[in-house]
Amino acid sequence: MFLATTGTWEFSSRSPFFSLGKSPWHRPGLICAFIISLLILASVQAAQIESQVLVGAGDIASCDSDRAEATAKLLDKIPGTVFTAGDNAYASGTAQEFIECYGSSWGRHRQRTRPAPGNHDYESAQAAPYFKYFGANAGPPGRGFYSYDLGAWHILSLNSNVNAATWGKEQEQWLRQDLAANRANCTLAYWHHPFVSSGKNHGNHPHMRNLVEILFRHSVDVAVAGHDHIYERFGRLNTGGNADPRGMRHFVVGTGGAALYKIGAIKLHSEVRDTTSHGVIKFTLHPSRYQWEFVAVAGRPFSDRGSALCHDKPNRSK
Repeated sequence: MFLATTGTWEFSSRSPFFSLGKSPWHRPGLICAFIISLLILASVQAAQIESQVLVGAGDIASCDSDRAEATAKLLDKIPGTVFTAGDNAYASGTAQEFIECYGSSWGRHRQRTRPAPGNHDYESAQAAPYFKYFGANAGPPGRGFYSYDLGAWHILSLNSNVNAATWGKEQEQWLRQDLAANRANCTLAYWHHPFVSSGKNHGNHPHMRNLVEILFRHSVDVAVAGHDHIYERFGRLNTGGNADPRGMRHFVVGTGGAALYKIGAIKLHSEVRDTTSHGVIKFTLHPSRYQWEFVAVAGRPFSDRGSALCHDKPNRSK
């Protein structure tokens, strides 16, 4: 232990450097070992903050097929936090479907999963089995939206279901308050119904505009949705769907296991599309940038990967 005196340093008998009448500097080997151990500890802690993995997809499990098991096998090999972008258990989000269909595949990663609800989950009254199955990992009971920090990133799980009891002003007010208090430089949000999509079955969902406008005003970096059973990546968009360097990069990842759809009219600024492969998207989150990689199930050659910087938010202190 170090004891401060007037202008000098003394060392107590409890110090590993203690030697009567001598300073510890006569033992340079111990000094070096101590400094190296501190540097190693600091680098490990920095690495833990610097790189976090968020991986998942939407539109996942049905007892009618084994496709959810194929994507769950991808999760088996990818560490980190798992997210879901809704429609977790087909066809009606019942307790039995969560246990038997979702539980037998993605369910083995339940403890590290932070879900979002979809319309099929709300086929059961107010998605009650969804909230019961995921428990605290789904946020406050019955609400369907929450946030958490992952390394240097702030993560938002939103509820895009208009028949949810909390749809509308309650969620919008919470989102404004949450983002106003957010000190992270990088932010990612995920939900079920895509604001923009070239999927033939569903396409754009204008009912998400209010939430997307709030996200845009707070310089959120990434938005992920499902619902259309395709993979699609857009450039950075503003709330008008136009290219904007201040906008969010949108992903549609409805590839968790449900039967895939087709592409319809291709929306502006759609950069990559695929309807051939089930899989998951893996985000590697760094303090000021991120990488994405679509990982397809075994036997499918499609992939998409890239990286980007987060928006500069100079007024935020970490």
